[in-house]
Amino acid sequence: MNLQEKTISTKKIFDGRIISVQVDEVELPNGKTSTRELVKHPGAVAVIAVTDEGKIVLVEQYRKPLEKEIVEIPAGKLEKGENPEVCAKRELEEETGYGCDSIELVSSFYTSPGFADEIIHIYVAKGLKKLEDAAGLDEDEFVNLMEVTLEEALEFIKNQRIYDAKTIYAIQYLQLALGRTK
Repeated sequence: MNLQEKTISTKKIFDGRIISVQVDEVELPNGKTSTRELVKHPGAVAVIAVTDEGKIVLVEQYRKPLEKEIVEIPAGKLEKGENPEVCAKRELEEETGYGCDSIELVSSFYTSPGFADEIIHIYVAKGLKKLEDAAGLDEDEFVNLMEVTLEEALEFIKNQRIYDAKTIYAIQYLQLALGRTK
């Protein structure tokens, strides 16, 4: 069976700085119609950064939708037309003060495909170097920088200080890459 839904009409609900929201009327594969509420997002990057000492570089920040602070890998939104690799290097520098010798794409995935088109590109940064004249955080961004061991990061997952999918993915990626599954 062909599973595609044909868009009949689109109604823009909100157009913001980070997301836009629309409601689409669609024709279903069986010929009937339905509506779909969609969040449009430009995409994002996240960086798995590990120091030469084996510490994972994380940021703690307040997340208003959750009304609490959580610990995450450095991440940020893609600017229109921006190359994800360039964005990853920029976000690493802005949020942590680190530069890197190399950066490599690990994977990309959709965060919530049931209602949003946001895709996140996960990179691993190698050869970290603390920069003396690093780009700073955005004007409305406040973070606490942390460097933790893999065991500490796993404990953060257990006690829900790390509570987002991209960071849990990153920690599990490191666990597998290092061959430490306990």
